[in-house]
Amino acid sequence: MEYDKKTIYRKEFRKFENEDSRKFSGSLKPLMTEEQKSAERIPIDELAFDFSCRVTRLYKWLNEGKLSKADRDIVGTYGLQMLRSASSISANLNEAKHPQSDADYLSKVSISLKEARETEHWLRLLNANGYFKEPQYASLNHDLDRILRILVTITTKVRERLRKR
Repeated sequence: MEYDKKTIYRKEFRKFENEDSRKFSGSLKPLMTEEQKSAERIPIDELAFDFSCRVTRLYKWLNEGKLSKADRDIVGTYGLQMLRSASSISANLNEAKHPQSDADYLSKVSISLKEARETEHWLRLLNANGYFKEPQYASLNHDLDRILRILVTITTKVRERLRKR
């Protein structure tokens, strides 16, 4: 028996057409406290994941409420770039957990470092144009700076180790 896929899709889609907004029912992962982030042995991938969660929630917050077309375009473009680069930090560090070699590890961590620098740029740009309040920016920038310092240290040490071989 044949059926028209488009017709079935349209019928299924109409079920959601009249809803004002889509609601997600999953629970949010609690973010780390400053004390947890300052712990001596907190893994970099956990810090990066927590930062990615913060940026995801920030992106959602930036897009909530009524915005002018210009603001929607700016927040949509800059915010999405920031979201992509911030989540890439965490994704590359996750890949670096099981490297094929030291060079592969260095490559993944170096990409994370580059993505962290890009995230820093988008944060600064959004802040400079008034999309954050100063405490929001300072808190995000502080977390990102902590991640950057750790990534620089890791890449420096791995490069030295590779040179000695």
